[in-house]
Amino acid sequence: MPEVLQPKDPAGVETLEIMSAAPQYNSWMYQAIAPFLGTRILEVGSGIGNMSAHLLSAQPARLVLTDMDPWYRDQVGRRFGDHAEVTVSALTLPDPDASQRFSSERLDTVVALNVVEHIGDDVGAMTSMRQMLVPGGRAVILVPALPSIYGELDRELGHFRRYDRDSLGTVFRSAGLRVSAMFWFNRVGVAGWWFNGKIRRVKRISLGQLKRFDAMVPMLRLERFLPLPFGQSLIAVGPPV
Repeated sequence: MPEVLQPKDPAGVETLEIMSAAPQYNSWMYQAIAPFLGTRILEVGSGIGNMSAHLLSAQPARLVLTDMDPWYRDQVGRRFGDHAEVTVSALTLPDPDASQRFSSERLDTVVALNVVEHIGDDVGAMTSMRQMLVPGGRAVILVPALPSIYGELDRELGHFRRYDRDSLGTVFRSAGLRVSAMFWFNRVGVAGWWFNGKIRRVKRISLGQLKRFDAMVPMLRLERFLPLPFGQSLIAVGPPV
């Protein structure tokens, strides 16, 4: 009988499945990065495909979905495998062979959303992303922000760190990338993450809480008119130096 795949990180699967119940939030995140996307895209850490579906909706010429976990690759393969422009591949960063492995894809965009914070060697991971890009390409990265709100939620999710503008910029430069754009995302979420992770010390955000937050997204989008110098996440974009 064929081997039955099991996820390596059940807590991560549970979190992604909960996040799939936040369509407005996922759409908001996608729209924040959409202006920086090219037409030949690799997504690092596709998971169950919450963001992959949005990337596919942009009708790229090529979309490479990657993950280190075979269970996730099986999930996105089943979900998107009938699209001719989609391919699914294994990828664990850092990967010194990534440039050679993906050279035929001619990637102009590498997207990593809520991924880099899970990797001990973040500079090595970003270096691998840079090496996969064609000249003129760009890395599009979203990471959790504000080290001061690191708490139980981060530990449970396997986050090595949260970032500020200086630390993320240093990672980009050390990896041979130039920061062409960097901005905060989800300012209101800071209070909730701090309260849940530092005060309540919960290990998961509940489905009910997430749905209530998702219902607020149309109002939260107005944060662009109130550019406060903080956010739950940081988005950075940059081409190779």
